[in-house]
Amino acid sequence: MKQTKSKLYLIVMAIMSLFFIGCVPDIPRKNPVGLAFPQVQGTSLKGNPYTIPDDFSGKPRLLLIGYIQDSQFDIDRWLLGLTQLKTPVAISEIPAVPGIIPRMTANKIDSGMRSGIPREDWGSVITVYKDADTITNFTGTADPLNSRVALLDRNGKIIWFHDRGYSASLVSDLDRVVRSLNTSSVE
Repeated sequence: MKQTKSKLYLIVMAIMSLFFIGCVPDIPRKNPVGLAFPQVQGTSLKGNPYTIPDDFSGKPRLLLIGYIQDSQFDIDRWLLGLTQLKTPVAISEIPAVPGIIPRMTANKIDSGMRSGIPREDWGSVITVYKDADTITNFTGTADPLNSRVALLDRNGKIIWFHDRGYSASLVSDLDRVVRSLNTSSVE
């Protein structure tokens, strides 16, 4: 009887996890350009703790923020475009996973991400669980398949933002902004 109860408990938890992992509250789009990115805590897939944006101060940083697993497709397109253009900026992927169930299963979720991401890229993927709501409230979550692309200046202020899906013309615009930012910060 005890074994049956524990199996039932595991089944219920698995179903709840699947339900909650894919659920993101519907928060209208926001344009955070000109605002400082909120301070949040995360951990890279390598296991290193980060305080965002503080740990990136002094240099521009591009954040590719995803709220659901399926936003990885959009993130990958941005990464490919930026890589092809050789955009000179440090990039961090930020899976922001809100909710109590994901926090309870964070190790399992991170393990799943590690299995699909090459080891050499683990340091640039910083998962945010506890403070994910801070990010979702800051950027909005409309159309969660689309990543949130936020370019931070060296002080952590957002100077470029996009949340409507990959665009070849916009990746070129982002590249131009990064290059002008790098030129102006050298002078």
